[in-house]
Amino acid sequence: MKSNDSVKRSRRSTGAVTLRDVALLAGVAPITASRALNTPNQVSPEVLQKVQDAVTSTGYVPNRMAGGLASSHSRLIAAVVPTLVGSVFLEMIDSLTNTLFDSGYQLMLGQSGYSQAHEDALLDAIIGRRPDGIFVTGVMGPGKGRTRLQASGIAVVESWDLTPTPIDMLIGFSHEAIGTEVATYLMGKGHQRMALIRADDERAARRASAFVDQVTRNGLPEPLVVNAGGLRSVRSGRNALTQVLSQMPDVQAIFCSSDMLATGAITEARARGIRVPDQIAVMGFGNVPFAADLIPALTTVHISGGEMGVTAAHYLIARAEGKPVDLPVVNVGFSILERDSA
Repeated sequence: MKSNDSVKRSRRSTGAVTLRDVALLAGVAPITASRALNTPNQVSPEVLQKVQDAVTSTGYVPNRMAGGLASSHSRLIAAVVPTLVGSVFLEMIDSLTNTLFDSGYQLMLGQSGYSQAHEDALLDAIIGRRPDGIFVTGVMGPGKGRTRLQASGIAVVESWDLTPTPIDMLIGFSHEAIGTEVATYLMGKGHQRMALIRADDERAARRASAFVDQVTRNGLPEPLVVNAGGLRSVRSGRNALTQVLSQMPDVQAIFCSSDMLATGAITEARARGIRVPDQIAVMGFGNVPFAADLIPALTTVHISGGEMGVTAAHYLIARAEGKPVDLPVVNVGFSILERDSA
């Protein structure tokens, strides 16, 4: 093998270590070094070890973009999520990441902050980098983002919702069905005076609308709906419960559009000496990891984020490798986890 000094002298003016530098240090031709890194079964164990030692010594990182341009295959999947703070999306992202990694793919992750403008800007940047697939949280409505995705020719999985007109592939569930089932559950517990605390996003609004429709359809008083704004925080939940109690002091049950808001509602109730669930039942949405450890343990809606992530990864890998997907739309459903708070 050559010395590190000779490699340093051969570098380009940028100072970046190149494949040619690795080959020089390993004492092999650049094409042989390339084979060792990309198709190691095509070189001898001795050559492979020399190249791996040279990579370790130089800190060389392969230019996957250049390789992807040559082969039209980047082995990169991009995902856009609204947030990762106290997030119900963590299980989904974790399973997506691990499944992709096991098949030799990497995940590039971006947060939109529930902003359409931010999401459009993220998608512009992602599409320009030509990943093998794009995972989107939610369903893309008409607009710039949807048009760009359709025109890109890149495999797309939408998630966390259902629509009869997906861009490409879809793995999700019905928010309307959740609103209806939660209302039915609470009515089944004998609650009549109900309220709903929701975040300011379109999917939460649809759950709320279905909840209200199911309650009034059964002849009960129309639930009070409080918009907690864009923040899905414990503080927002506390403030929202204060508003509920001022407008409906005899409220019996509250459905919150996230577990964070539900945690805030329970915290505020306890601060006021209101017993949960004896005086007010509280339900959340998302089944975040701490939900079962609250006091009282939080009754919530569970979404199989792990199933969505694994299925999405397999679908995107299949499409990247030119294989068909038999069932492009999958409804993973949901379940109500009954615990102490309701």
